[in-house]
Amino acid sequence: MKYYIMILFSCIFSWSQSQNCSSTLSGEVHDFHDGTPITNATIYIKSLNKYTTTDVNGYFFIKDLCNDAIVFEVTHLACETKNIDIDIDGDTFLVVNLEHHIEELNEVKVKGASTSKITKTTQETILKSETIDRFSSLNLGDVLKQISGVSSINTGSTIVKPVINGLHSSRIIVMTNGVRLQDQEWGIEHAPNIDLNTAGSINVIKGANALAYGGDAIGGVIVLKPSKISLKDSLYGKSIITGHSNGRGYNFNTSLTKTYKKGWYLGAQTSLKRFGDFKSPDYYLTNTGLNAKGLSFNGGFKSFEKGFNVYYSYLDNQIGILRASHIGNVEDLVNAINNPKPLVIEDFAYDINAPKQEVTHHVFKTEFYKRFKKFGRVDVQYDYQNNHRFEYDIRVGDDRDKAAVDLTLKTHTLKTSVKLDSKSNITYQFGLNAGYQNNFADPNTGVRRLIPDYDKYDAGAFVISNLRLNNDINVDFGLRYDFNQIDAKKFYLTSRWNERAYNNEFADLVIDDLGTQLLTNPIFNYHNISASAGISYQINDRNNFIFNYGLSNRAPNPSELFSDGLHHSAARIELGDLRLKKETSNRVSATYNYQNKGLSLSAETFYNFINDYIFVRPTGTEQTIRGAFPVWSYNQTNAVLYGLDVTANYTLNEQWFLKNKSSYIKGKDVTKNDALIDMPSVKTVNSLGFSNKKWLNLKTELQSELVFKQTNFPNNNFEVYIPTTEQMVLVDVSSTPPTYHLLHLQSNITLTISEKSNLNIGLNITNLLNTNYRENLNRLRYFADDLGRNIMLQLKLNY
Repeated sequence: MKYYIMILFSCIFSWSQSQNCSSTLSGEVHDFHDGTPITNATIYIKSLNKYTTTDVNGYFFIKDLCNDAIVFEVTHLACETKNIDIDIDGDTFLVVNLEHHIEELNEVKVKGASTSKITKTTQETILKSETIDRFSSLNLGDVLKQISGVSSINTGSTIVKPVINGLHSSRIIVMTNGVRLQDQEWGIEHAPNIDLNTAGSINVIKGANALAYGGDAIGGVIVLKPSKISLKDSLYGKSIITGHSNGRGYNFNTSLTKTYKKGWYLGAQTSLKRFGDFKSPDYYLTNTGLNAKGLSFNGGFKSFEKGFNVYYSYLDNQIGILRASHIGNVEDLVNAINNPKPLVIEDFAYDINAPKQEVTHHVFKTEFYKRFKKFGRVDVQYDYQNNHRFEYDIRVGDDRDKAAVDLTLKTHTLKTSVKLDSKSNITYQFGLNAGYQNNFADPNTGVRRLIPDYDKYDAGAFVISNLRLNNDINVDFGLRYDFNQIDAKKFYLTSRWNERAYNNEFADLVIDDLGTQLLTNPIFNYHNISASAGISYQINDRNNFIFNYGLSNRAPNPSELFSDGLHHSAARIELGDLRLKKETSNRVSATYNYQNKGLSLSAETFYNFINDYIFVRPTGTEQTIRGAFPVWSYNQTNAVLYGLDVTANYTLNEQWFLKNKSSYIKGKDVTKNDALIDMPSVKTVNSLGFSNKKWLNLKTELQSELVFKQTNFPNNNFEVYIPTTEQMVLVDVSSTPPTYHLLHLQSNITLTISEKSNLNIGLNITNLLNTNYRENLNRLRYFADDLGRNIMLQLKLNY
C-alpha cells in the first residue's frame, strides 16, 4: 500500500513540475522615444543560461519557464542595458522600453562634433576637467581666458570677471549646476562667486543663443556642469594640492563620490585657498591676499526614466584690495598715475586689511525629472541663493572696523521645462520660470548707501526647436519672453535730485520729503523679447559651417539705475540714471571649422549692434568732505561691436604640436563716432608642445602671449584743481598701457599608483621672464604693475 502511495505522489509531483515549467515569457522591445520596435535586441536569463533576440517587429519569446522569480537582461547596440525582475506565473507578456540615444547617434555622424555641446548651431567651446583642474587654485575668469575671444576685466589678481567678445557683468549669464548665479554681478570689482572645483566641465556660448537660460545674455552664457555620475557600484574621488611662489599661496581641494548600480549617488567636495601679498617683478603689492573656503554636497537618484537631485554649496571669500588704490581725493589719484610705483609698499604679509571684501554665498537646489514614453522629459527645479557682501574702506575712529557697504541679496527661483524628443529628427523644448529677489542695504554702515533696498520680480517663458534636416544640416529656432519689475526704496539728496532734473520727470516717485533728503519709490517694469535662429552645415568630412542670429534685450541693473555714492577702492563717485532704457542687441555670427589628420582650425566672426548700450565713464569731479573725487556716470548710446576669433591646432608628428589662439575686437560708439571704453586689446597666443606617453605620459608646452596696445579708446581725461600746487592738472584716465609679451611654461607627468589610482604632477610657470607690464582691463593699472613670475607646483591624486 505504501509503495502505491509513493508512486502516486511521485506522479503528482512530476506532473506539477511539468506544468510549472511550461510557461512562456514573451514581449516586445520598443524605443522609449518614439515607440518603434527595436530589432536584434538580446534577452538573456542569467540563472537559466537562456537567451533569445527580437525579430523585425521587436517581438521575443522564451518557452519552458518555471513559475518563479527571474531576472533577465535586455541589451542592444548603443542602448542602455536594462535588468528586469519579474515573477513568472503562467504565460507572461511585457513591453520593454530602451533608451536608444538618438541624439548621440546623430552627432556621431558629424565628424568632430561633441556630444557635450548644448546646441549644434552656436559658437560654443567646452573646457574639460583636465583644464579645469590645472586652474583649480585660481578662478573662473582665469580658466576662461584659455578660450579665444574670452578675456577678463580685473581688480588686481584675485577679482577677475570674464569678458566675452567685449561684454561682461550683467550681460553674461553664469550657470552653476543648473542654477543661474545671482551675486551682485553688476560691479566691475565683483567677481563671480564660483568655486571652480565644483565643475566637471564648462560650456561657453558666445552671444544670446541659449534662450533656455535667459534672454538677457547679450554677451554669452557660461555653463558649469558637475561631473557625470556613473550608474555602477563605485567609490571614487580626487585630491589636488597646489603651491604658488607668488603670493606664497596654497590650495587644497578634495572630492569624493559614492554611486550605486541602482541609481543612487552621494558626493561631497571641499576646498581651501590662501594667498598672501602678491608681487610684481619689482615690489610687493601690499594687501592683495586672499582667503577662500568652499564646500558642496550633491546627492540623489538617477535613471533614464526618472530622477532627482539635491545640491548645496557654500563659498566664503576674503579678498584684499591693493592698499595703494585707496585714495583720499583726486590729488592722490593724480600722484598715483604719475608715480611709476605704488604710493604704499610694505613687506610681505598674509594679513588682509582694509580696503577689502568679504563675501559669502549659499546655493540650495532641488530638482526632479521624469521621462514619458513617446513624449519626452519634464524637469522641475527650485533654487535659493543668499549672497552677503561686505566692502571695507579705510576708515578712522569708531568706524574703523565697520563695513562701508553691507548688502544681502536673497533670490528664489522656480522653473520647469518640457523637452519633446519622441521623433528622431526634431525636438522641441519649452519652459517657464518665476523668480523673486530681495536686496537689503544695511544703513548701519554710516555711509550713504550705494545700492538701495529693492524687490525684483521675474517671469519668463521660452520655446526652442531643433530640426535635423539630414545628416549634414541642423536648424535651431528659439523665442523667449521675460518680464522684470524692480521696486526700490531709495533716498536721494535733494540737491542731487534737482541737479539731475529728476524733480521734473520723476516727481511722482517721491513718497517722503525730509528737507535735505527725499525718500523715493521707483517702480520700473520691463517687457523683453528675445529670439535666436541658427543653422549648421557639414560640407564634407573636413569642413563645417555655422551661422546664427540672436536678438536679446537686457533691462538696466540696479547699479546702473540707482548708484549714488563714493567708492574709495574704485577711486570714484558712481552715479546711476533713472532714465536708462533697456538694451537691445542684434548679433549675427558665423563659424568655419576645418579638420583633417594634422590640422584643426576654427574661425569665428561676429557683428553685434546694441541699441541703447549702457556704459559708465568719467564726467567730471565732485567735492566732498574728504576732498575732490572723479565722477563716473552711467550713460547710453548706440554701439557696434565686431571681431574675429581664431583657434588653430597643428600636429607635427606623434609628439610635437603647435597651437594658436588669436582674437580681434573693436567697439564703436556709433552715435558719437568714437571708440567704446573698456574694450579688450588684440591678443595672440602661440604654443609649442611636446608629449610622450612612454615618459610617464609627459606633456609640456611653452606658451607665448602677445597683447597689443589698445589704440582705440575714448578721451575721457579731465582737468582738476590741485590746492597744494594751486594749479589745474590733467587727469589721464584714458591712455592705455603699451604692448607686452609674456612667456609661460606648463608641464606634467602621470604616475600609476594602482589599477584604479594615479598621481599627476604638474609644474606651471607664468610670466617666465618676470616681465613688467600693465593690462589695460586691470582697474588697478593706475596704481601698480601686474604680477611677476609665479611658479606653481600641483599634485593631483585620482582614486
